[in-house]
Amino acid sequence: MALQPWYKLVTPREDLREGSPTDASEFAVHLDQVRQGRGPDVYKDPAEFFQRTFITQSLGGLAGEVARRLSGITTQTSPVFNLATQFGGGNTHALTLLYHLAQHGPRATDWAGVRQVLDRAGVTAMPEAAVAVFVGTELDAVSGRGGQNGEPLRRTPWGEIAWQLGGPAAFAVVAEHDRKLIAPGGDVIRAFLPQDRPYLILMDELMNYLSRNRKDGMGTQLYDFLHNLSETVRAEERAVLAVSVPASELEMSGEDQLDYDRIKKLLDRLGKAVVMSAEDETTEIIRRRLFEWGGLPPEANKVASAFAEWIGDHAAQVPGWFPKDRAKEIFQATYPFHPTVLSVFERKWQALPRFQRTRGVLRLLALWVSRAYRDGFEGAHRDLLIGLGTAPLDDHLFRAALFEQLGEDRLEGAVTTDICGKKDAHAVRLDAEAVNGIKKARLHRKVATTIFFESNGGQSRDVATLPEIRLGVAEPGLDIGNLDTVLEALTSSCYFLNVEGTKYRFGVSPNLNKLLADRRANPQIAKKLDECVRTEVQKVFAAGPRLDRVFFPTKSGDVPDRAVLTLVIMPPEVSLRERTTQALLESMTREHGGSGRTFKNALVWCVAEDGAVLAEEARSLLAWEDLKDEEDDLGLDAGQHRQLTENLGKARRNLREAVWRTYKNLLLLGQDNQLRVVDLGLVHSSQQESLSDLIISRLRQDGDLVEAISPNYLVRNWPGETEWTTKAVRDAFFASPKFPRLLNPEVVCETIAKGVSNGILGYAGKTPQGGYEPLVVDKPFSAERVEISDECCILTAPYARKLVEPPRLTELRIGTTNLSLKPGESSTLTATGVDQHGRPMDAGVVAWSGSGGGTVTTEGVFTAGVREGGFTLTASVGSMRATT
Repeated sequence: MALQPWYKLVTPREDLREGSPTDASEFAVHLDQVRQGRGPDVYKDPAEFFQRTFITQSLGGLAGEVARRLSGITTQTSPVFNLATQFGGGNTHALTLLYHLAQHGPRATDWAGVRQVLDRAGVTAMPEAAVAVFVGTELDAVSGRGGQNGEPLRRTPWGEIAWQLGGPAAFAVVAEHDRKLIAPGGDVIRAFLPQDRPYLILMDELMNYLSRNRKDGMGTQLYDFLHNLSETVRAEERAVLAVSVPASELEMSGEDQLDYDRIKKLLDRLGKAVVMSAEDETTEIIRRRLFEWGGLPPEANKVASAFAEWIGDHAAQVPGWFPKDRAKEIFQATYPFHPTVLSVFERKWQALPRFQRTRGVLRLLALWVSRAYRDGFEGAHRDLLIGLGTAPLDDHLFRAALFEQLGEDRLEGAVTTDICGKKDAHAVRLDAEAVNGIKKARLHRKVATTIFFESNGGQSRDVATLPEIRLGVAEPGLDIGNLDTVLEALTSSCYFLNVEGTKYRFGVSPNLNKLLADRRANPQIAKKLDECVRTEVQKVFAAGPRLDRVFFPTKSGDVPDRAVLTLVIMPPEVSLRERTTQALLESMTREHGGSGRTFKNALVWCVAEDGAVLAEEARSLLAWEDLKDEEDDLGLDAGQHRQLTENLGKARRNLREAVWRTYKNLLLLGQDNQLRVVDLGLVHSSQQESLSDLIISRLRQDGDLVEAISPNYLVRNWPGETEWTTKAVRDAFFASPKFPRLLNPEVVCETIAKGVSNGILGYAGKTPQGGYEPLVVDKPFSAERVEISDECCILTAPYARKLVEPPRLTELRIGTTNLSLKPGESSTLTATGVDQHGRPMDAGVVAWSGSGGGTVTTEGVFTAGVREGGFTLTASVGSMRATT
């Protein structure tokens, strides 16, 4: 059974299936909105939140420690946690999980994954706790929060936290501190904290609040409050403070960085730092967030096995860092994604300043999965996995999200020009022009897209190595040889792909291909095309066996009418695709100037399939030669200098190969006296020493050209006369299509000599008197003695023998075989001789005798007797008799 594509085994979320993935904010949890019961259900509905959340080792460990602490267990836990991970790394998601657990207490036990957290923590249930949430992006120090509907106005983090934990009474404790924007000390903080139940304080986006309020002195006040709050919570048994500080480093000013460092050092000293996302658990997080995930489908195991088998078969050609011995396990762990899709972000992209490891990747993958799902069903793409090469770079929304992670969009032109996004993008065009296997697999686009991701989008000096490319596009049944073909085509075509050896990278600067494209458009090059093409054609056809060649005739008189096999190479612009070409060759075959052509069978026409191919290759060669001439002025780096030299050599080879591929059509007379086309097929220079050799070989294979002729062949095709001049014999092979063609006319001499030696033919020189001198038959005879001329001829062996042997009587014949006479009448009979060749000859003296009614004289006069009846006469010459 065929392996099933991924979209038939797993189902994306409904919004992804419908092609309307939510924007990036869907993956950015807003803790304050969760507290207020606003925002997406996936966050505010705790049951759905836990169903979609994979509790990683770090997240489970954090939740377990908080459960223990809120339960009053102070061992193996911390009262203060610093979620100081990278921007977009899952911090707020972790705070949201803690919020739901503490807010719902024992009611959370049956949510997905919670029992495991509790078992790990060593508690039976999550205690319900008072929860306060402060999000730095929300509270405004000027307008504050509240002041209506009986709520007091709250302008500070301490005022907001006190209000959430204890309502009016707790806020009253810090009301004056809130009004004066002064951070409370430890005693005041302890006074508003709950004493009758556990409590959890969650603080997020502190850097945003600090940056906005630094000039009003609130930055220092927030630091003091955080310090005092941390010290106070540390002294409590059932209290937890969890803080998320980070902001994007690109968005930090110098002052921001100083404040960030201060707060981080404070929290690291007083609390415990937590890394919220582990590499080996990222996959499970993503699968739960993007798919209706119910575990790995059984059919997916077959897919993983097939990919692992491919890896095993090509182990030496994939990166050393990939654990080949655990390939099946890894493919199962990342399904429906190819392992490189997720690993490339960890291996290379996370070093980018703007890269958001969790939120950013989820956003990209949501757009990716949505498009891949639709392409699968609507575009009939049967991809077994979502691989790097399937990234929808032609989707402007996806590209926008991608460039946001890269930090800039300067690669927009490189992507749309070289990969996809425009109809004539190089990879898209190359796929459309490729052989069916490559076209169906969209291999040029997949390889180019894989290079883009593996080379870190061109924003750093990372490169995509050949083993990484192989692994990135790996799939069962992939012919790894096709990758070399695809990479060569991309290297020759793309404008922004930089190549050095087996390392590939997309960059923002045009490469030599772009310089080539500009130079190819130079009008001066167009003027040199015809000369360049014709010169190369002549070079290709000049090599090989001794053979008359005529290049580029335009009229029949340009082609000699001789009894010599002649290869006629038509001009490149004369294409067999043109309807008029065959009619032109028909005319030139039968005519020579103003008269008829005698040696029609001597011509083998070689015609281009399409001269435009040659012109394009010549254009490239001339452009590379121009660039080489100006090499020192182009400002190339060392790698580009090498590439220029390599490309020049390659262009020369390409033009030569184009001649081979293009001049693949032969036309020659068939036995029906009509021009016949011989298609040499897909030819290349490795097939024979020269193109002329290949043509000769094909003509021999088809029987149109022979190395030798049997003397019996001449006898079978004898023209009817008693003699056949040697010149006429030779000319017949070059004039009549009923005869095979001869590469070497000397073969005629060898055939005649062999026929004479073997008693099949006679050879003679003609005398002015009409006789033959010499006349040779049934004797050893060498080819050197045969002269090709109108004065020498061949004879059939029997006839020649008649001419050289003396006559010998072998038969006696009587002229009359039945004679009736009346009695007494007479008649004279005659007897003639026949020699050994059946020719009449003088029989000499004939003796006659007879019996019956009548008499016969010795001269053969017979006289009938008086009685009627029969009379037998016998003529004799020696022992030879004839009777009548």
